[in-house]
Amino acid sequence: MRMEKLITFAVPCYNSASYMEHCVETLLQGGSDIEIILVDDGSTKDDTPALCDRYQEQFPDIVRAIHQENGGHGEGVNQGLRNARGVYYKVVDSDDWVDVPALKQVLDKLRQFTRDGKPVDMLVSNYVYEHVEDNTQRVMHYRNVFPQGRVFGWDQIGRFRPSQYLLMHSVIYRTELLRRCGLALPKHTFYVDNIFVYQPLPWVKNIYYLDVDLYRYFIGRADQSVNEKVMVGRVDQQVRVTYQMIGAHDLREVTQKSKKLGQYMFNYLAMMMAISSIFLTIDGRPESLGKKTQLWEYLRTVDAGIYHKMKYRAVSAVTNFPGYQGRRLSVGLYRLARKIYKFN
Repeated sequence: MRMEKLITFAVPCYNSASYMEHCVETLLQGGSDIEIILVDDGSTKDDTPALCDRYQEQFPDIVRAIHQENGGHGEGVNQGLRNARGVYYKVVDSDDWVDVPALKQVLDKLRQFTRDGKPVDMLVSNYVYEHVEDNTQRVMHYRNVFPQGRVFGWDQIGRFRPSQYLLMHSVIYRTELLRRCGLALPKHTFYVDNIFVYQPLPWVKNIYYLDVDLYRYFIGRADQSVNEKVMVGRVDQQVRVTYQMIGAHDLREVTQKSKKLGQYMFNYLAMMMAISSIFLTIDGRPESLGKKTQLWEYLRTVDAGIYHKMKYRAVSAVTNFPGYQGRRLSVGLYRLARKIYKFN
C-alpha cells in the first residue's frame, strides 16, 4: 500500500457520539497531511455512525469512516492498521484527545524524519491523566529514561520507574513496522493496548523521544474499562491478553540481543501477571483462584526460570501471598497503590 499521508490516527468509536467530537476536532488541527480513520465498531445506541460519515463528508481529504460489525477495541485498531495510508500510525481513543500545540511539534518532527529519508521506528511523547472525579492532572514523562534531541536505540535507555511504562497513549509507530511484526489484536477483548505496546518492541531499532504532553487520557467514567468493578467483571479478558503476551516472545532471546529491552519487557510482563492475579483474587470465586494458578503454571511451562524470577520478585510477589488473609493483604496493597498513583 502506497503511503500518502504523514500519519494515520485511528479512532475506534463505539456508541461514543456524546464525546468523540472533542477528540476529532483536536486531531483535525494537524492539517492536510494527516489521516484520521474513524472506525465505527457496530454502534447501535447513538449517532456515532452518522457522526463518522458527517466528518468524512466535511473533510474528505483527511477523514475516512469505516463501519464494521462489532469486534471490540482491538479490531478497531486492526481495521485502522489494515487501511492506514500514513507513514506513521497512532491510536487515539474516542473519549481522549490531543494537545494541539504538542501535536504540531510532533508532526514537525515526523516531517523532518520523513523529509530526510530516515523515518524512526517509534516516536515517544508524554501523556496526561485527566482525572474527572477530582479534576486533577498527572503528567507521565520519560525524561529519566530516554535521551533527548537525538535518535537512539534500546541500549541507550535509562531505567523505568515502577509506575512508568510505555502505553498506547505515548507511542507512535512506523506503520510498516507494525505490519511486518504481524500485529493482530484479539477481537471482543479489552486491555489489548498492552499487546500493542509489547509485541512490536523487538522490531523497534531506532527511537526518538519528544518531551511534549501530547495525549490527554480521560479517566474516571463509571463504565470505563479501567474502573475496578469493570475490570473484575472483565478479568477473563485481562487474562487472555496476558496469555498472548507470554507467548509473544522468548524473553531470553530478546535479552541476548538487548539486555535493557529484555529487562523492560520482563518487568512489563510481570506487571501484567500481577494485574491479572490481583483481579482474579478480588473476584474471589474458587474458579477464579483456579485460573490464577493455571496462569502461573502456564508461565512455568513456557520458561521455568522466568516463572521463578517473576513470581518471587516484588511486583508479583505481593499478589501471591498464601491463604485468605494473604489475599486480603494483596488486595489492600493494590488499592493503596491505586490511590497513590491514581492509575484508575
